[in-house]
Amino acid sequence: MSIDIIELLGGLVLLVFGGDVLVRGSVAGARRFGIPPLLIGLTIVGFGTSAPELVVSVDAALSGLPSLAIGNVVGSNIANVLLILGIPAILMPVTCDQPMMRRNTAFMLVASLVFIVLARQGTIDREGGLVLIAMILAYLAYSAYGMVRSRAAAAGLAEEIRALGARPTTPLGMALHVLAGLAILPVGAHFVVDGASGIATEFGVPQAVIGLTVVAVGTSLPELAAAIAAALHRHPAVVVGNVIGSNIFNICAVLGITAFIKDVPVEPRFVRFDLWVMLGAALLLAPFALRKVPVGRLAGVSFILLYGAYVAALARGMLPP
Repeated sequence: MSIDIIELLGGLVLLVFGGDVLVRGSVAGARRFGIPPLLIGLTIVGFGTSAPELVVSVDAALSGLPSLAIGNVVGSNIANVLLILGIPAILMPVTCDQPMMRRNTAFMLVASLVFIVLARQGTIDREGGLVLIAMILAYLAYSAYGMVRSRAAAAGLAEEIRALGARPTTPLGMALHVLAGLAILPVGAHFVVDGASGIATEFGVPQAVIGLTVVAVGTSLPELAAAIAAALHRHPAVVVGNVIGSNIFNICAVLGITAFIKDVPVEPRFVRFDLWVMLGAALLLAPFALRKVPVGRLAGVSFILLYGAYVAALARGMLPP
């Protein structure tokens, strides 16, 4: 097995582990210091679960691999809808009745369109990054306002925090969790980017394709694990909300922060194909969320088949004519 593949897989394991440790330690510390669950859920949990995507995209951009950075965001958003929603839907119907579901869905669609507009310029620069960062701040402010007004929304957020399970209980344990997460994530990101770049060079696979598939699915593993666990424990209502929230964070926070740090050139292939698949996946989810109709087994199977067709299209594009 190529050392690059080992490096990539090892990096993904570190990202999943580091992100989980960081979130658990941060949530435990925040609760100990009396920070309201509302702020914990919207900031620590939201940004923490997107930490793998963020560190990979920033590392890729700084390493001169912008296609890997863009591919990670676009591929994660596609996988979030078609895989992370599709797989739990096969296990049991995924309800779409969370509070503020319709407005969050509309925000996800707007964020996707803004992403496409910025990408069509050829480069997402610091100004574009600031636009996306302003959008995530507006989304957080709106979400906070909505949850203050809605007891159901606040209860759902508290349930999401409780679902994190075992957390450190001593100040030392909390500090060690946070420090370990902050130390592990950059190491994992470096291994992922280095391994993905090596695979692209050794096997002739475009960096964009590696980012859209292996890296994107790998950095989305925490969301997939949470979605399957929610379905198995008969709490499917959180799945759709987490998918929508993750997609918003990936575009506005991950890409926004990355572009603010370093201009991100956009390969023409993303504008021609992948960004439209990302928007199409969001539009597939929209009718369920807007009408609050459960995502059933047939829809779940269809989503997974569509993801398979997308990966097949990427593979076909790699083959010589």
